Amino acid sequence: QVQFVESGGGLVRPGGSLKLSCATSLNAFGIAVMGWYRQSPGKQRELVATKTTGGGLTNYADSVKGRFTISRDNAKNTVYLQMNSLKAEDTAVYYCYVRRLGVDYWGQGTQVTVSS
Repeated sequence: QVQFVESGGGLVRPGGSLKLSCATSLNAFGIAVMGWYRQSPGKQRELVATKTTGGGLTNYADSVKGRFTISRDNAKNTVYLQMNSLKAEDTAVYYCYVRRLGVDYWGQGTQVTVSS
């Protein structure tokens, strides 16, 4: 059974920072992409950031560019999301995402709440 260990979510004030991490038990062979999506109540799940294995190409949602940074530790099968200058509209459940051999896998999600 595939396992994800997500951590780093929580409550933070506007302008603050959080760092999410996600480690997966998936075999590293064949992992093409790791990243993060998020979902707010009443909204569809949306891409936040992804990073490919080969070449390390990154893709960010326009709404987070310049504020969030995605990184990976391939030796640990772990992906991180450094979130700075957080806004109320960043409040959501953040899901770890892995694409391996053409199959998408999702973590269980971690809540991020930005509120004063």
